[in-house]
Amino acid sequence: MAIQSTDDTLRSDRTPEYAQRTGPDTWRLSWLPEYSLTREQALAGMELDELVSDLAAAHDRLAHAEISARADILGMIWQQALIKLAKRVGERSRGTDDSVHDPPSHPPAALRLRPTQLLRGRGGPVPRVNYG
Repeated sequence: MAIQSTDDTLRSDRTPEYAQRTGPDTWRLSWLPEYSLTREQALAGMELDELVSDLAAAHDRLAHAEISARADILGMIWQQALIKLAKRVGERSRGTDDSVHDPPSHPPAALRLRPTQLLRGRGGPVPRVNYG
């Protein structure tokens, strides 16, 4: 995992999601904008996003435990986190991303890719998932 941190943002070099400080001790995740979080929770959310974005870890029990632990820090079960992240991928692919915050002014390279490019990862087909 490689999360770049500043005083005001947390960014991933693997995913287009980010966290932004919105107050002295308040953070928001781009994929979970309705919640006010601590910096620790925002970092856990970013790490969770990177873990579920690693297709090579799909059958890795240790990765599953890490995902569950980070979801727990956010106060949710891992299934809820996966659904939220899958919905964000769908919103970006449809161009209906309604995040309450603007992305950081200098987005990482991953943000400049189309969502299908991000999902293909190692050249495989884009998974089709419908969570409602």
